[in-house]
Amino acid sequence: MSRTLKWVLLINLVVLAVLTFAYPHLMVGPGKLIPGHKQLDSDCFACHVSFTGADSRKCVACHKPDDIGRVSTKGAALVKPLTTTPFHQKLVSQDCVSCHSDHAGVKRYKLHGNFNHALLKKETADQCQTCHKSPTDALHKQITGNCAQCHTQQKWTPATFDHDKFFVLDRDHNASCVTCHVRNDYSRFTCYGCHEHTPANIRREHIKEGIREFENCVECHRSSDEDDIKGKRGDD
Repeated sequence: MSRTLKWVLLINLVVLAVLTFAYPHLMVGPGKLIPGHKQLDSDCFACHVSFTGADSRKCVACHKPDDIGRVSTKGAALVKPLTTTPFHQKLVSQDCVSCHSDHAGVKRYKLHGNFNHALLKKETADQCQTCHKSPTDALHKQITGNCAQCHTQQKWTPATFDHDKFFVLDRDHNASCVTCHVRNDYSRFTCYGCHEHTPANIRREHIKEGIREFENCVECHRSSDEDDIKGKRGDD
């Protein structure tokens, strides 16, 4: 490569570097800004830091965490907040750029609705219904809280619980959840909500049959079928 060509390439690189810092919105802009940041269209360094990109510390200079979801950056109360419960105040860190990107060019390739619940404080992450509306189907109408017993915070579906693996809700057992799960506690159940048995009668009847482990009814009784009992058909 000739010395002249090397000088030409070097000069071009210097010019590009100068233009990048002098007019970054023209040289490296990844798309138009959202309407709320339109006034910053030519002021990249209002949000960005040289060589490292957008900086969350610059975000919170305008967007005060205590005000997000309650009032605008100009102090006006929000008429229609995006969520019913402000949650930015309950994040473990102010890492704005982990969820937000204000350029249209970036948003086209960015996954939407992919909020990382690990950013929330533990006590907040467990309170799903403060941010999310409860499903309105017949099953979920009977349930209050305890979302994590069936769902994960990574994906709502598929749910991890299959009731038939524990007890088949056939015939008379197709009842409301609270009939067996008192106070919506799905880690426990009771059969005494319907049956005329008492603990004393249950104990007497099972001891007579030589059965001494009878606290967990569904361990042996898995459905309404009276003949489908553990041990009665040679089951283990």
